[in-house]
Amino acid sequence: MTCTTHHLLPNLSKNRSWFSGDLKTTFSMTKVYPNAASEVPRPVTRGPVVTLTVWKKSLLFNCNGFTVYDSRGNLVFRVDNYLSDHKGELVLMDACGKSLLTLRRKMLSLSDHWLIFDGDFGSGAKPRFSMKKSRNFLNPKSLAHVFSSASKTPIYEIEGIYSQRCCTILDEKQQHVAEIKCKEASKAGISYGWDVFKLIVQPEMEMEVAMALVLLLDHMFSSRWSTAGRRTTDNR
Repeated sequence: MTCTTHHLLPNLSKNRSWFSGDLKTTFSMTKVYPNAASEVPRPVTRGPVVTLTVWKKSLLFNCNGFTVYDSRGNLVFRVDNYLSDHKGELVLMDACGKSLLTLRRKMLSLSDHWLIFDGDFGSGAKPRFSMKKSRNFLNPKSLAHVFSSASKTPIYEIEGIYSQRCCTILDEKQQHVAEIKCKEASKAGISYGWDVFKLIVQPEMEMEVAMALVLLLDHMFSSRWSTAGRRTTDNR
């Protein structure tokens, strides 16, 4: 599949300037013309451990979102949500803008409870996964549980402190299948801030599923938004 896009994509290999706190980046911008981009394969879900760089910024103006790059600086995933329409639905796309997963808040839920669908969300579609914010006061490091559509017991548990970008995704056997970590700066005295971090995905987990869980963690625990669209006091 060949990408067809008019967006300006940043070249991560040149002219970076990172500052602590708010992300201030100087990029060498490259225009990508229609049908001029190289082949972008669907993310590999089985193979070696994959380390992704997650940037909490949309490629589009007036949007909230994320851009995700692989270790070579290639765009892998993107999320673009208009500011007035981001509370109840998120769409994870590939580099070409194709919908991979649609994340939708469960209606009439008293807690943060989201449903994850394959591709574009359509009428009558059945969710592939669901994710609920944890209320386990005996284990304050437990952030959320993920269920498959065919299971009433969690298939993943997420532990850690998202506000510090330090989380682990555990499978049913309590094995680490993905991690969220701070991204280390290459030079001393320079910080990426909280808006740039690493997502490390083991071969046992699909990359797009891991990234979808990151999106929901951000929505549940970000200092910017709570379930009602207000600032949250949950500092996990």
